[in-house]
Amino acid sequence: MKIEDLTPVLESERRAGIGVIGCADIAVRRALPAIQNSPFQLMAVASRSREKAEDVAASSGCTAVSGYERLLELPGIDAVYIPLPNSEHAEWARRALEAGKHVLIEKPAVPSEETARALVTLAEERGLLIMENFAFLRHPQHDRAQSLVADGAIGKLRSFNGVFGIPPTDPRGIKYQADLGGGALWEVGCYPVRAAQAYLGSSPQVLGAGLKFDPDLGVDVSGVALLRDDDGVTANCSFGLSHSYRSTYDLWGSEGRLVLEWAFTPSQSARPVLRLQQKDLETKILAPASDQFLGVFNAFHDAIRDPRARAAHHHELLRQAGLMARIRAHALGQETR
Repeated sequence: MKIEDLTPVLESERRAGIGVIGCADIAVRRALPAIQNSPFQLMAVASRSREKAEDVAASSGCTAVSGYERLLELPGIDAVYIPLPNSEHAEWARRALEAGKHVLIEKPAVPSEETARALVTLAEERGLLIMENFAFLRHPQHDRAQSLVADGAIGKLRSFNGVFGIPPTDPRGIKYQADLGGGALWEVGCYPVRAAQAYLGSSPQVLGAGLKFDPDLGVDVSGVALLRDDDGVTANCSFGLSHSYRSTYDLWGSEGRLVLEWAFTPSQSARPVLRLQQKDLETKILAPASDQFLGVFNAFHDAIRDPRARAAHHHELLRQAGLMARIRAHALGQETR
């Protein structure tokens, strides 16, 4: 191997510093503890509220920053994690990239392929990484499922069926605010849609989609999308904010079926069970316990260290943004032919 082929991974041995823009619940509960166990050095947490930043920083052993822009100016921060409301992702991702920071955006990253492409272009021009946080993909149960399908355990894959629903919560919450990018499609629908793309071909079509809107809340509270790839494999994705909790997907093949019962939000101590059904035989496969958020920050760190790994993350962000936009346009009768 030529020497120049090795240079991208031979970066400084200094621990990469990371800052967190926003003190959302998901950041406090899952992301910050994961960062502290990752290769990153947690440098700072920013909030528009000085008091909130100080409370979160005190429990995390890092610097409290009042204001997001100020965090981008601090020395020693190589990357940022952005768990802000969906409506603010694009702006702060752009600002972070312009400030020379690698970016991890909480899902859903952005609402359009055009916006996603602009951010990816900016990242690539600056030699940076931008990555969307779908933490569930870092749980080993999905690697196991994909290996079983690839090895022919269920024969030829015919269809994917994914469901993610959660019970209603305080209607004043961010997920119910249209101007903040709330609604069922963005909040929970993105999960089965993203999972489906691990099994469908590269350019799935949207055959149908529908959203149910709550007139009082002004956002969609449930929905469904039907997809198909060029090989005829279909994916049915159902989701909602007014349901009993359900977090599952199954893969139906010509010779069997594989079911993941706790696909999207297992706790880090849980050991999800995969059920492989082949004719009259059912095999239960126990997945290991795993902190999927730690897996995200490890993958984010790896791609920062190795620029050759970044293209795949950029492609995934673009593909997801484009498909989600097409689903929403179809549901609203705005799709173009």
